[in-house]
Amino acid sequence: MNKSMKPESLMMSYGYKPELSEGAIKCPIFLTSTFVFKSAEEGKAYFELAYGKREKLPGEEMGLIYSRINNPDLEILENRLRLWDGADDCAVFESGMSAISTVLLEFLKPGDLLVHSSPTYGGTDHFINHFLPKIGVHTLGFTSEMSEEDLVKAIEETGHASTFAHMHLETPANPTNSLIDIEMCRRVADRFVTDEKPVTIAVDNTYMGPLWQHPLKHGADLVMYSATKYIGGHSDLIAGAVLGNAENMVRVKTLRTFLGNMASPHTGWMLLRSLETLKIRMEAMQENAIKVADFLSQHDKVASIKYLGLLEEGTENHRIYKQQCSGPGAMVSFKIKGGEKEAFKFLNSLQLVKLAVSLGGTESLAEHPKTMTHAGVDEAHLEAIGVTDALIRISVGVENYEDLIWDIGQALDQVTINVIETA
Repeated sequence: MNKSMKPESLMMSYGYKPELSEGAIKCPIFLTSTFVFKSAEEGKAYFELAYGKREKLPGEEMGLIYSRINNPDLEILENRLRLWDGADDCAVFESGMSAISTVLLEFLKPGDLLVHSSPTYGGTDHFINHFLPKIGVHTLGFTSEMSEEDLVKAIEETGHASTFAHMHLETPANPTNSLIDIEMCRRVADRFVTDEKPVTIAVDNTYMGPLWQHPLKHGADLVMYSATKYIGGHSDLIAGAVLGNAENMVRVKTLRTFLGNMASPHTGWMLLRSLETLKIRMEAMQENAIKVADFLSQHDKVASIKYLGLLEEGTENHRIYKQQCSGPGAMVSFKIKGGEKEAFKFLNSLQLVKLAVSLGGTESLAEHPKTMTHAGVDEAHLEAIGVTDALIRISVGVENYEDLIWDIGQALDQVTINVIETA
């Protein structure tokens, strides 16, 4: 095949040879713990590669050893996933948090400084601010409002600039849709690189999925996903993924082997199924979200709205959006006029949209970040990053947009506003 095809065209067949599986058009589920070697010499060669004792020979492929190390379902899935981001390699995990925590543990050691954007997903925030300090890692959070020079100065003022080793970014941020300039962060990180000490950048790209943003093209070393979300897309599995260049992915996969947090063959098989419709699902969700956001932006019970498609032209956020993203996505956050009482009334009045955490599934979901996904984040920090009692997050699904707008409208109608806007 000489033609260079788009990822969506290759999701049905790339990396799979039907002749090796009795001609089955779809990859079977390889429910096996171990694999038979043709000879002792072959087994030796496979383990030499698995443990990094030698480089691959020309044309040599990593052989199957044990499903904690590799499995046909995972290998085919990882090969297909890397096409979207143009990555050398991919590692799939049993959850998004296991992907994130493995990267942080691999690229940080006691005494190192981690610089991270804020806000982040509540689980990530807890791991960074409550677990990493226990093992001697210093942390510095920064917001989208900080300039390049402000960030450099903040790093220098920590007193740990000489041990700055890793940067964790989440953009757009969960749940505020705040944007971080990845290229700016690359420039900042490079100021602190030495011959002995690289500074890696990892981007949690869950909010944009593999379709609307490609961080590796903007200077990131690694891109991470909760594959539970858009990649899985049906709210029926838990998984995570990390992608990057060959050198960094050897490190990620090696630690995954010893932590044992790889995805199962069944999860891999389900994700292979989901990849076939990823593009059409995400495009349908985005089309709906644009219409839902427009409706909310004009409603008199909505104090403010955060959606990338509504960013004001000429602003710094709009510049970053146009630079990094190919679309506004399907995540909408808004502040209802009032507070927790009004937010809960709205959420409890929804009929079609379901009240649940998570995002990126075919069904639309709504939640209250402050008391749900971000319940473990310190109260003062929540206020500082705009996660207030009035904030509501909606993951827009593939339903008919008129039905979604009707449901959101009737739920807003149930809310009685007795408090002046608390933006």
